[in-house]
Parts: sequence; C-alpha cells; structure tokens
Amino acid sequence: MNQPLLTEELLAQLQGAPLQQLSRQLGTDPDQTGNAVAAALPLLLGALGRNSAQPQGAQALYGALQRDHGGGMDLGSVLGAVLGGGTSRQTDGAAILGHVLGRAEPRTAQGLGQATGLGSGQAMQLLAMLAPIVMSFLANRSARQGLDAGGLGELLGQERTQVRQRAGGGALDALLDQDGDGDVDASDLLNLGMGLFGGRR
Repeated sequence: MNQPLLTEELLAQLQGAPLQQLSRQLGTDPDQTGNAVAAALPLLLGALGRNSAQPQGAQALYGALQRDHGGGMDLGSVLGAVLGGGTSRQTDGAAILGHVLGRAEPRTAQGLGQATGLGSGQAMQLLAMLAPIVMSFLANRSARQGLDAGGLGELLGQERTQVRQRAGGGALDALLDQDGDGDVDASDLLNLGMGLFGGRR
C-alpha cells in the first residue's frame, strides 16, 4: 500500500479558504484555480525530487529548509505573508522558483498556463505563490519526522516515483527537462493533476 502522496496532503490543506485567497489574487474562479494547483504541486515537488537526486542536491535543499523555512509557520501564515507582498527569503517565491526549476522555469509556466487556461503570466504568478508554501510544508514535514538530508532526498524521490506511476511521467519529465527539448502536451499536464486526485474536479 503506497503512502499518501505529499502532493495530495498539501492539496487537501489548500482546500477552502486558501484556494479562495489564491483565486482572488489571480482573478480566476476557484475551479480553474483548483485545477491549476492540482497540476502545479506535482510539478514543484517533482522538480525538488529531481534536484534532490543530484550530487549534493538533497543537502542543499535541506540546508535551505533549515535556514529559511524552519520557523514552523503554518500554511495560513505563509500564504498570508506571500499574499501580503512582503518579501523575505521565506516568502520570495520568484527566488525559490529560480532555484527549484532553474532553466525549466519559463517552459514550466508556459506548459501549466496552456494546460489550465491561465496563460503563462498567471501560471508563473501561481507557481511563485505556491513555491514558499511547498518549502514550508517540507520544512514542517522534515522536522516532524526528524529527517536529515538523506531522509528528505529519499522522501522526495519516492514522491516523484509515485507521481510518475500514478499519473504517467511523460508531462512531468518533459517540462522539467533541463535541455528544453522534451515535447509537452498540455492535456497530459492537466491529466497529471487529474490523475493524481482521482479526476474529482
């Protein structure tokens, strides 16, 4: 029996008021925002899983979580800080995205925007709002489970494997392809989120 995905757990935490807040910030309806979040979370966690598999990748991520995201803030507090417009290392979504996605950032936003109807600008805005939430979630999870860098890398590796098994890894791998030569089908990306969450939207 597989463990519940981190992606599923985080999406459940975002239901209700947080999703409404994200929708208002984006100027989109909650259903569209929900679909976009369901597709964006596996992309962000998948990218972190890929990065953690690189030499020193898990150690660098663990260090960033300890240094910048280890304050034990709950999801509502992080979201409030992100939407409030204040920038700190903890809430600077654009900087976090640059580290997480690297050169794949523009194509990830373009693919997500195309798949969800948001357009690449709003998709980038959504990814930047979600990135600090994902990092805070991982910092809290790591502290709760007493994970070191190796344990964190293993957790994210399992997440990426399960996402690929349950939703088909083609869209995930193509978007996160550092060389940018992977072919991305927008419908595959939307199916990534729908497949993970039982097509319940």
